[in-house]
Amino acid sequence: MSTRETDLNPPRSRVACPASVEAVVEARQDTDVLEEAARRVESNAGKPRGLLYPRPDPRHFEHVRVLPTEDLRPWVEHFWAVRWDLRGQPPYLQQSLSHPSVHWAFQDGTSRVGGPHPGRFSITLEGLGGVFSIKFRPGGFFPFVGTPVSALTRRTASPGALLGPEALELEAAILATDVARGADRERIALAEAFLRARMPAPDPNVALVQGLVTRILEDRAVTKVEDLLTPGGPGLRTLQRLFNRYVGVNPKWVIQRYRLHEAAERLRETPPPELARLAQELGYFDQAHFIRDFRRIVGCTPAGYARQVAR
Repeated sequence: MSTRETDLNPPRSRVACPASVEAVVEARQDTDVLEEAARRVESNAGKPRGLLYPRPDPRHFEHVRVLPTEDLRPWVEHFWAVRWDLRGQPPYLQQSLSHPSVHWAFQDGTSRVGGPHPGRFSITLEGLGGVFSIKFRPGGFFPFVGTPVSALTRRTASPGALLGPEALELEAAILATDVARGADRERIALAEAFLRARMPAPDPNVALVQGLVTRILEDRAVTKVEDLLTPGGPGLRTLQRLFNRYVGVNPKWVIQRYRLHEAAERLRETPPPELARLAQELGYFDQAHFIRDFRRIVGCTPAGYARQVAR
């Protein structure tokens, strides 16, 4: 298995499985636990957003997204696993527009925690391999570490440095499982036990930030940061500080990124929407502003992107 990206990861060291993880493995012998885990692995956490260009050939790729248990949903958005078998096939370049989220990815003997990526994220997949990851909700990772998430923007870090040596024990346990789909429930159970043992204290700022991010995602009328201000609510500078600390990027970035996610999805339609109308629906002041933003982040114009997708 092989992937190529700009960040270089250090080699993994073997660590014994911690007692808390062993307890989870034993608990999974209970039939009810196994049935519940199996049901959740078969569930769908919703359609992925942010992937650029056509989806990979399902004959060679598998993508699973699973919701966490109810008690972890204030912090974790979902777990995801990607597997590929490109033996005898050319390498595949996957490009995406990242979310305002932190991901903790386990892969190929090492794991990394990464924050939002301002531009396109590109990774080349080849051979046989897979990735398992925890996707935290916007604002959901900060309570586990107490370090501003802006320190992770555009970079990755060792989970051991952020969460202590037990994070490396979790990595060893997860990577000791089979990469095949049948191991997803085991990996999720291990990850959930680790997070549950470190459940953060209630933080009202988490709910505040997440409510604002949800509003940005769902309300197209939010086109600028000032649209988030409410009487008696936090002011502009306070919002900027909260987003920097809890999300890692400013509110303007989140607004633009979610609009570009939707634009990329809409431009895959056949036929693609008329650009002036799409720009207006996404809240852009004019078509030129939309084209400029899209080209700066995606690397081509909306019309050029639509043509490439059609091919």
